[in-house]
Amino acid sequence: MDLQLLFLTAVVSFVLAVLVGPLCIPLLQRLKLGQQVRGEGPEAHLKKAGTPTMGGIVILLAFTLAFVKFSVINAEFYALLTATLGFGLVGLSDDLIKIVKKRSLGLTSLQKLAGQLLFSAICCWLLIDSGHSTALSVPGTHFSFDWGGWFYYPFIVLMLLAVSNAVNFTDGLDGLLASVSAPAFGAYALIAMQATQFPSALGAAAMAGAVLGFLVYNAHPAKVFMGDTGSLGIGGAIGMIAILTKQELLFLIIGGVFVIEMLSVVLQVASFKTRGKRIFKMSPIHHHYELSGWSEWRIVAVFFGVSLVLAALGLYLGKGL
Repeated sequence: MDLQLLFLTAVVSFVLAVLVGPLCIPLLQRLKLGQQVRGEGPEAHLKKAGTPTMGGIVILLAFTLAFVKFSVINAEFYALLTATLGFGLVGLSDDLIKIVKKRSLGLTSLQKLAGQLLFSAICCWLLIDSGHSTALSVPGTHFSFDWGGWFYYPFIVLMLLAVSNAVNFTDGLDGLLASVSAPAFGAYALIAMQATQFPSALGAAAMAGAVLGFLVYNAHPAKVFMGDTGSLGIGGAIGMIAILTKQELLFLIIGGVFVIEMLSVVLQVASFKTRGKRIFKMSPIHHHYELSGWSEWRIVAVFFGVSLVLAALGLYLGKGL
């Protein structure tokens, strides 16, 4: 496999997303599948109420068609498809409940966790059956350690949960998640290609193309939101790609923006519960900058730039350059 095939996969996925968007958005509008805005969110977001959501269907459809078309079919293929579509299905259920019941909260925390655990367990079974390595390597070094399956598989379940929720936290502004995730998928596509992990490389390329195609309609002012359908699907995909490429710990760098977003939430909650004080004006951290007077365009541009730098650093450490 070469760069031409990766590029072709990304282009096909991009074109599919761009073509499906105009078909999907009016349908979502007719079905009145509009966004329910949280009352505790930034006041400026109230005007976004009613914007079609569940647009993540566009991303998942474009990704799946391109991935199935170009990838080889093996255990790695099924694991990535299960993580992406499985977590996307959990998000779809969450979005539908929000819309049907006209509230900003869909599935309960336990229901969402149960769904994520179910598909994580299926992925673990697929990996065990394929003889997946249980070693963890330290980015930028030749050091690795293998604590065996009893440690590794609970670790990757926790990783999938953490990554998908971190990605979900990042989806809070027009075009933010799509912009930030594209460089991360691009970096993992090159790393996977060099490691001859072909399904992972093609899956990462397909997802990069899909999110960029969706960005055509999701850039500010957004015509459609991806909802949890898209954000959890993206999270499941990048988490599983990190696992399949044996670059699990490298996600802390390549996915650094997602990590920062999640840490901002954890620190905010911990600080408020222990000290009664907030560290940020609002969490996740992109809302802090929004309430500090930054425009959505500026936040997205800065976060995209940070994601590009971290992706390049991850490529260097992962020997993908």
